[in-house]
Amino acid sequence: MKHWIATVVMALMLSGCSQEAPFEELFDGTCTNEQAQLVEAHLAAQIDAIAKEEWESAYSFASPSFRSSVELDQFIFIISTQYEMLVENQGYVFSRCTIVNNQITQQVGVKGESGLTNLTYTLSVKESTLGVESALIGSANTQLDA
Repeated sequence: MKHWIATVVMALMLSGCSQEAPFEELFDGTCTNEQAQLVEAHLAAQIDAIAKEEWESAYSFASPSFRSSVELDQFIFIISTQYEMLVENQGYVFSRCTIVNNQITQQVGVKGESGLTNLTYTLSVKESTLGVESALIGSANTQLDA
């Protein structure tokens, strides 16, 4: 169900809905519902592209600053060797979305054969566009409904 919702939200974003209003000003605290939906759609699109090994597409969801320091081949290597759970995922669930100092943090649980792997994504907003800065594995304080 989450994948379907993320797909619908992504389709709306691609059909011309602007991210400008939800990310025009970022206030510390919990993401608004609209912000959380857009963050989830952004991450779902990247995770889905990784699972399909559509590397250029997955890379395009990274922030400009990430892409300026990590080339596509490095990105592929990092994901393939350190984030195998994203390539082999059997689904994922989103939890907490927060904003601190203009950085968005999204908790994601990735389901796999070995269970649930908790990831904490950090995203930035530049010119009203989301970009993935990083994903940390197994961050503390993550409670997800599997």
